[in-house]
Amino acid sequence: MNGQTATDPAIVRDLRGSGRAIGAFNAIMLEHAEAVVAGAEDAGLPVILQISQNAVRYHGSLAPFAAACQRLAEAATVPVIVHLDHAEDETLIHQAVDLGIRSVMFDAATLPYADNVARTRAVVAHCHAAGCWVEAELGEVGGKDGAHAPGVRTDPAQAAAFVTATGVDALAVAVGSSHAMNSRDAVLDDDLIARLRQAVPVPLVLHGSSGVPEDGLRRAVAHGITKVNVGTLLNRALTGEVRAVLADHAGLTDPRKYLAPGRDAVRAEVTRTLRLLARPR
Repeated sequence: MNGQTATDPAIVRDLRGSGRAIGAFNAIMLEHAEAVVAGAEDAGLPVILQISQNAVRYHGSLAPFAAACQRLAEAATVPVIVHLDHAEDETLIHQAVDLGIRSVMFDAATLPYADNVARTRAVVAHCHAAGCWVEAELGEVGGKDGAHAPGVRTDPAQAAAFVTATGVDALAVAVGSSHAMNSRDAVLDDDLIARLRQAVPVPLVLHGSSGVPEDGLRRAVAHGITKVNVGTLLNRALTGEVRAVLADHAGLTDPRKYLAPGRDAVRAEVTRTLRLLARPR
């Protein structure tokens, strides 16, 4: 164990304005988590290992999978931040804090602005008292699908006011990406990213990054994105490899025989993406 479980948010904060970013990868299964940590070790770079509220629903509870991710982080040879992603339920955030998770994302972006501010401010107060870093999300005021619906954009002045009013440590912004895209053709608003970077005093987070081409990610980081969330891209890599193995071995029943190649594909994708974000130019 290297003692670098990376609960210190300075890893993210110190990247702000550096022209580099950290990759944040969503894990649904243990194979995802193992691949994210191994990929970061291959790259020799820090990483954020994310557990979403949807993943918690899949497992039925947070504690068992979170414990596995925390143990992987503790044993890693690079800093690994275990992060609760897209939590809409304050109770789940409290559970995460009680389990020792020190980085969470509270998502109230679908609410009217005033409600988003009030609930986020309360979450920040609870988490900061426990030494926990808080990311929040802001898009269109009252936007039905939150900050990452197609066409939604974050207003820089409102973003600055939101950060001041809530005390959040990082802000997910709407600049043209969308969740769960299976094609990489999203076009980001680089000028808006630059204006948000000037207006907002905390790291900016890009969600829905799987739909953004590599050149788009490079430009986004150069213009001010500090944390890049990736999920669907990993699922495509894993599922594609599993399908290929099963197509070649129709009688295969041992899941280790197809999940191991899928895990290796995710590992390679994590390594490649982390290197891209660390040296985008």
